[in-house]
Amino acid sequence: MPAPIRKIVIVGGGSAGWITAGLLAAKNRPVDGGGIRVCVIESPDIPIIGVGEGTWPTMRTTLRTLGISEADFVRNCHASFKQGSKFRHWRRGDQSEFYYHPFDLPEGFDEQNVAEYWLENGGNLSFSASVCPQEHICERHLAPKQVTSPDYGGFSNYGYHLDAGAFSGFLRQHCVEHLGVQHIADTMVGLKALENGDIEAIETKNSGVITGDLFIDCTGFRSLLLGEHFGVPLKSKSDILFQDTALAVQAPYREDDPVQSSTVATAQAAGWIWDVSLSTRRGVGHVYSSSHMDEESAVNCIREYLGLGEREFAKLSVRKLGIGSGYRETFWKRNCIGIGLSAGFLEPLEASALMLIETAANMVADHMPANRDQMEDASVVFNDRLHKIWDHIIHFLKLHYCLSDREEAFWQDNRAASSIPESLRSDLSLWAQHVPWHSNGEGHMVFPPASYQYVLYGMGFGAQTASGSVSEHLKAFAQKKFDTVERSASRLTTMLPTNRDLLDQINA
Repeated sequence: MPAPIRKIVIVGGGSAGWITAGLLAAKNRPVDGGGIRVCVIESPDIPIIGVGEGTWPTMRTTLRTLGISEADFVRNCHASFKQGSKFRHWRRGDQSEFYYHPFDLPEGFDEQNVAEYWLENGGNLSFSASVCPQEHICERHLAPKQVTSPDYGGFSNYGYHLDAGAFSGFLRQHCVEHLGVQHIADTMVGLKALENGDIEAIETKNSGVITGDLFIDCTGFRSLLLGEHFGVPLKSKSDILFQDTALAVQAPYREDDPVQSSTVATAQAAGWIWDVSLSTRRGVGHVYSSSHMDEESAVNCIREYLGLGEREFAKLSVRKLGIGSGYRETFWKRNCIGIGLSAGFLEPLEASALMLIETAANMVADHMPANRDQMEDASVVFNDRLHKIWDHIIHFLKLHYCLSDREEAFWQDNRAASSIPESLRSDLSLWAQHVPWHSNGEGHMVFPPASYQYVLYGMGFGAQTASGSVSEHLKAFAQKKFDTVERSASRLTTMLPTNRDLLDQINA
C-alpha cells in the first residue's frame, strides 16, 4: 500500500507560511498518534515582504478556525476594521468624485435586482449609498460593531487592516503554542529529490536534512521549490495589468486623523495610491506603471498625497517593490504546492493577496490526499480551480481601469481593446444591455455579481434598458429596500462608535 501522508513541510514563513500551517494543523489535528504533522522552516535572515495589509471578510473565518480571539488579534497586529474600498478620482479625475465597493450586499439582492430600478430612478444618491448602509457608515469613519459585540460578529460585514509583520509573528506563536506546528528557524541551502522527481527532503544550514511527504513553497518571489527547482514558469499578465512597481511608506497619524473604515484607493496619472488605516499608523503606497511614470514623479505623488514638504517627507523610509502581475503555470507539481508570492502576485487593488492564500490553504486542508498516489488527481482539481480564480480576479481588477474616462496615457492604454481580456469584453457587452445579477449566468467564482454592480455603477456605466421597462412590482420592492437602507443608515450612524473609539476600547 502507498505510504500515507504524515508530514507536511512548509518552506518559508510570513503570512503565507503561517496561515497555511495554521489551517492545515487546525483541520488535520492528530488523533491517537495519527493525523498529520506540520513543520515550518523559516529563515531568520530573510525579511518579510509585508505589503498585504488589507483582508477580505474571509479572514474572520480563518481566525475563528485557528481558535484565535478577535481582541487578541486586534491588539497584537495593530489591526483596524475594514468595511470595503473607497475609490477616489477613478472616473474622470475630479477631486470630489468617489465611489464605494462595500462588503455588504445590496438590500434584497437575493430576491430582486434592485440595480435595474436604481438606473432609472437613482436620484441624488450613489448606487452603493442607495442599496447599502455601509457607505454612510464608512464616510463617518464608524466601526462595524460595538465593544459588546461577540467575536467576529457585527452589524455589517467586515474584514481588517493589519500590520503584516506583526501578523506573521502573532500567527507563528499561536501555531506553535496551540496547534502543535513545529518551527525550525533556519535557512534552506538545498534539497534532495527522489528518482521519480518528487522532493524527498529540504537541506538546511544548521538543522540538517528535513524530510517530508508534501512540501509547500512559501518562499515568496524567489519560489525556491516550484520556480527554481521544478522550473515552473511565471505567466505574466502585464499586458492586462500594467502596474509593475510599488513604493510603500509607513506614515504616522496627524492630529485628528480618523481611522478610516475602508481602504482608500486614489487614482493617479499612472496608477493609484493605497491608504490603509491601522490602529497605530497609516500604510501608504503608490502602485504605478514604470512605462508611464518615472520613479521620481511616483515618489512626488506620495509626498503630495501626504501633504508633506520635502524635508518632512525625507524622514519617512520609502520601500520600492517590483510587483509585475502574473501567476505560475502550475501551482501543484508532483509533491510540491506553491502558495502566496511563490504562486504569483497581483497588484493590491481589492486586497486579494491574503484571500488567495486562505483559498489555497483551505483547498489543501479540506481535500488532503491520503497518500502519494492520490496527489495526481488532487493536483489536477487544485490547479484548474486556482487558475480560474486567478483569472477571475484579473478580470475584476481590469474592470476598474477600462471604464475610466481619464485622459492620461496610462488610462487610455487601459481602455485599448487589446489590453482587455476577451471574457471581460463579452461581459461588458452583455452588461450594456442587462444588469448583472444571479440569473444572467455570471459564473464568477470570486466576486459576486453585486461586486460588479458596485464598480460598474460607481464608474458611471449604465445598462441601455428602455425607459419605463422596470415592472411595477420591482419599483415597489426596490423603493421599499431603499427606505430600509435609509432607516438602517440613520440607526447605525447614531449607535456605532468610530473606528478609533472602538479600537481604543479594545486596546485598553
